[in-house]
Amino acid sequence: MQVNADINKRVVVDSNTLEWLPSPLAGVERRPLERFAAESGKATSIVRYAPGSSFRSHSHPAGEEILVLDGTFTDEFGEYPRGFWIKNPPGSQHAPASPDGCLLLVKLCYQQPDDQAVKRIDTRSAEFQPGLVPGLSVLPLDSFATVHTALVRWAPGTQFKAHRHMGGEEILVLEGVFQDEFGDYPAGTWLRNPHGSVHTPYSTEGCLIYVKVGHLIETPAADQSSTFLSTS
Repeated sequence: MQVNADINKRVVVDSNTLEWLPSPLAGVERRPLERFAAESGKATSIVRYAPGSSFRSHSHPAGEEILVLDGTFTDEFGEYPRGFWIKNPPGSQHAPASPDGCLLLVKLCYQQPDDQAVKRIDTRSAEFQPGLVPGLSVLPLDSFATVHTALVRWAPGTQFKAHRHMGGEEILVLEGVFQDEFGDYPAGTWLRNPHGSVHTPYSTEGCLIYVKVGHLIETPAADQSSTFLSTS
């Protein structure tokens, strides 16, 4: 099954309206946002663990990234409540579970073989840095080659300049309403803007977004320093 598999197309999805689909394990369901093959390869999903669910130990040949949206996610290495961002490198292995249930953003198979950093970041207590414009603050999560990942907080009324995304951009709106000249995107909206796309983002009421840039192209992307992931 392929879902939003053409990375050259702009995609806007209200993840709150998607049907929950079963995973290979009972108690774990998914809302696919993008998928390029049935049960392998690159994929981005909202994943829901029912209380008491657990997955058998398994490896991630091309890495895994998790943002805990609600509840508490666990594995043999720790417990990760809401707000934790987790990066498991290519070749890593774990046995995930959730005694009380949880909701996750999960990205699979986006890491390069030599990207071997292991990260566990509690974004609730981490320090945001001032962004390039007043009202914008950035919490860098990870950077490797052309790919940069962060949480970005927009104070009410924040406006950013028009800019181009060389290597593409992916956004999940976590709180509030994110906006640009093409529309308004409330919490739960997932956007994918293709390589070379241009927009002028802002937020009238304020918002918090997860952002990944530079990963939607097969060849090396240009420098991303002009985007709002940069800090002053």
